[in-house]
Amino acid sequence: MTTVSAERLATLFVEVADTLVDDFDVVEFLQMLTQSVAGLFGTAEAGLMLADERGRLTFMAASDESARLMELFQLQYGDGPCLDAFRTTRPVTNVNLSEATRKWPEFAPRATQAGFESVHAFPLRLRKDIIGAMGVFARATHLDGADITIVQALADVAVIGLLQERAIHRGELLTGQLQGALNSRIVIEQAKGIVAQSRGVSPDDAFILIRDFARRNNRRLGQVTEAIITGLPNLPDLGSH
Repeated sequence: MTTVSAERLATLFVEVADTLVDDFDVVEFLQMLTQSVAGLFGTAEAGLMLADERGRLTFMAASDESARLMELFQLQYGDGPCLDAFRTTRPVTNVNLSEATRKWPEFAPRATQAGFESVHAFPLRLRKDIIGAMGVFARATHLDGADITIVQALADVAVIGLLQERAIHRGELLTGQLQGALNSRIVIEQAKGIVAQSRGVSPDDAFILIRDFARRNNRRLGQVTEAIITGLPNLPDLGSH
């Protein structure tokens, strides 16, 4: 990764902090986070998983469809960098996928076939609590020590955003909030599929249409996706992309 300028880094953290307002939309925040992390790289995408109340990881957000598939492959086959980062609570960095078949026999070949060359994963943790993991799937990217610190810091900011201050002081995980976010993700995927099919666009473009419509109309992402699912066959006019 090209060294991130101090100005760009400061702007990024301000953008993340500005999102952490009262009653913020968890899913939209995580979506923004993965896109921000991917934006730090020249040729990489990012995805993120959260654990439910039983400690089982579930896909939550991705910078694009290829990153979503990488996260889903890990969950389907039970191996991959995000699972390792979650289990060990330690970052997994600079793994060459062409040499990782023994380490991840199911995930590594599929990631290579998708055009990725290296992979990195960062635990979402606060003290002893770990609530998920974020993966970075790269086509030609090596992270040095400073890069690793930056991405892990962004992951740590995400955790703070997902835990209310009172719960942090009590040392309790907001399982209700996280479970609500996981449920919202399911609704978003359903809405993406409906819009993609009805508009003849890709899932990535369908999400952009939904997100932009929500922002233009000052509505939460969850409200719009719920309206799309429950409002069939009369879809809202999402505009064009």
